[in-house]
Amino acid sequence: MTKKLLIRDLTLRDGQQSLFATRMRQEQIDRVLPFYKDANFYAMEVWGGAVPDSVMRYLNENPWYRLQSIKKEVGEVSKLTALSRGRNLFGYTPYTDEIIDGFCKNAISSGLGIMRIFDALNDINNVKSTIKYVKAHGGIADCAVCYTIDPEYKKAARYKALLKGKPLPKPVFTDEYFVNMAKELEKLGADMITIKDMSGLIPPSRVIKLIKAFKKAVKVPIDFHTHCTPGYGLAAVLASIMSGVDIVDTNIWNFAGGPAAPAIELIYIFTKKLGIEMDVNMEAVAKINKELFDIRHELADVDEGKHFPKPFNPLTDTLPAEIDAEFDKAIKAVKADDEQELVRACHAIEKHFGFPKPNEMVKKAQIPGGMYTNMVAQLKALKSEDILEDAMKLIPQVRLDAGLPPLVTPTSQIVGAQAVNCAMDAKKGLPMYSNTSNQFISLVKGEYGKTPFPIKPEFREQICGHKDERPFDTSKYKMQPNPVLEDCGGVKLAENEEEVLLLELFPLVAKGYLTGVKKAAWEAKKAGAPKASAAAVAETPKVEAKKLNAKKITVPMPGRILEFLVKPGDKVEKDQPVAVLEAMKMENSIHSHFAGYVNNLLVQEGDTVSADTAIMDVVDEAPKTAAATKVEAKVAPSAQKATGPTKAITVPMPGKILDIQVSVGDDVKKDQIVIILEAMKMENSITSDFAGTVNEIFVNVGDTVAADTKVLDLIMA
Repeated sequence: MTKKLLIRDLTLRDGQQSLFATRMRQEQIDRVLPFYKDANFYAMEVWGGAVPDSVMRYLNENPWYRLQSIKKEVGEVSKLTALSRGRNLFGYTPYTDEIIDGFCKNAISSGLGIMRIFDALNDINNVKSTIKYVKAHGGIADCAVCYTIDPEYKKAARYKALLKGKPLPKPVFTDEYFVNMAKELEKLGADMITIKDMSGLIPPSRVIKLIKAFKKAVKVPIDFHTHCTPGYGLAAVLASIMSGVDIVDTNIWNFAGGPAAPAIELIYIFTKKLGIEMDVNMEAVAKINKELFDIRHELADVDEGKHFPKPFNPLTDTLPAEIDAEFDKAIKAVKADDEQELVRACHAIEKHFGFPKPNEMVKKAQIPGGMYTNMVAQLKALKSEDILEDAMKLIPQVRLDAGLPPLVTPTSQIVGAQAVNCAMDAKKGLPMYSNTSNQFISLVKGEYGKTPFPIKPEFREQICGHKDERPFDTSKYKMQPNPVLEDCGGVKLAENEEEVLLLELFPLVAKGYLTGVKKAAWEAKKAGAPKASAAAVAETPKVEAKKLNAKKITVPMPGRILEFLVKPGDKVEKDQPVAVLEAMKMENSIHSHFAGYVNNLLVQEGDTVSADTAIMDVVDEAPKTAAATKVEAKVAPSAQKATGPTKAITVPMPGKILDIQVSVGDDVKKDQIVIILEAMKMENSITSDFAGTVNEIFVNVGDTVAADTKVLDLIMA
């Protein structure tokens, strides 16, 4: 009997997310759907991950419509799948069962067939609720085991000091660890189990062992998911197929390779040689690929690699004899358990077709590619590239201290950012962990769940101030505010359950998106209504710009207003950042070229603007508005200012002021939080080392500051 291999196509979710920052528009999706209906994939991953956030944030589209439209076109031919983080869904806040239930219900009623559920700590408790509700609403629970490896302690800069002469810790991420997790997930009701190698770090020899062990230990189907970044991807997928895996994840040719998964066309050649039935209509796949070629050109501005593979159709193109032989050598190498030859043959195949070569730095560092590139980009932004090597060496130590979390979003970012903090501490001669992000504190505290390796109580006390583990309490969860939009006809911001869920999962992004939707609907409604007479229209009084000598601040390039860092009435200094503009996938700070007071904001957050658009005006004198009065009250309380010797509070690292938690005249206790600083995408609480009264505040919310910047001073108690 011929063995049958099932294919999960990742092109419309993981493929475009890995290569094009999830920027495929609905119109582009619609162009390929008729061919997908004929392709006969077992499953299509089309939702979850970054899709719901990105389609709102960057494309101004409805995530629910994206899922519903694909279901309407494809029907029952392929099961639609999504990726979620268990109790954390798409964010990293543990949600209540009510929200998880509502999300699963709406996703499945919108067309979802399979929910792939994972937890960034491999904590079983974090996936229980989602498994229960997915199955309760008729979906298939695909439970993922996140593959990771133990750190190479001997490469850590200070591992001897860390271990204090003790033996190296016993390996945590053994075959037994992963198999036991698979057994637990099956007991909880998993309908299938995925070995999720999010970083592409699993070598073929390990794949063979794990697939065979999983097949022996559990009865549900096994799926294998990996990426090609470090160079194992194609070889690992072939090894999994020849070891009896039930389902493999692939991308279509023009969206495959590099940071993405291997190409289905290459897997098709292997299955033909192995006599394995794939049951996919490759003629339809070729039609999809033709459209993807054009779409990739359309996405050139966000194309990470800009590296097209050579055109190829396995149904019509003949392989050169020497490349055909490499396919045979790869198969032979799996049978002979010759990993080196297997990887060499697969690299030769990928090189011939023009796929990106392996990223040796990522492979050597043994961390996810995205984690490494993120660290490099952020250190460049902070002008601290010189500490990259030190930060990389500290990752094993930070990871062990924090309980060996798998390096997958967002734990990879938390660990990477903390390693950078520690490297900065060392550069200044400070003890390690002198500065910690709020997210790192939450991880060590236990709010994200149980870590694979126990965190030492002494370390938890050092970081959190207490030795005991303290999980996140969902009973204290507060729903996002859902205000009535008076200027949009008195409708609520979120008018139905789907919109309420978007607001809960993506508070800032959904607020901007939904406000825009309601505003557009209201404007359309007004346009169709009889026009009021000029006398009946009450105009909002405006400050006379000419009288106040207003100067306009413009944007230098087209883009989208992400955030205003000031509001009407705020005082601004020359060269102060006043807004954040997203352009070409990058965030750009817009600065004021002159000092004064903000008079009017001329556009709204979320607006798309052209180059040279005026976004606000600044005047010489403070406008007498409610906003201005409020600002003045914060920095100049009516109480008489105290006098005495002062002492400054500085920030230990470069970053952006997120929040100022005190006002002039406030009494401050020793170790009290006074500033929230964002650095490396992490929130850091800046505390006072002494008690006193706030004398003066030198920064504003939204300011970007350098390390050691004086943010406020206190009159000594």
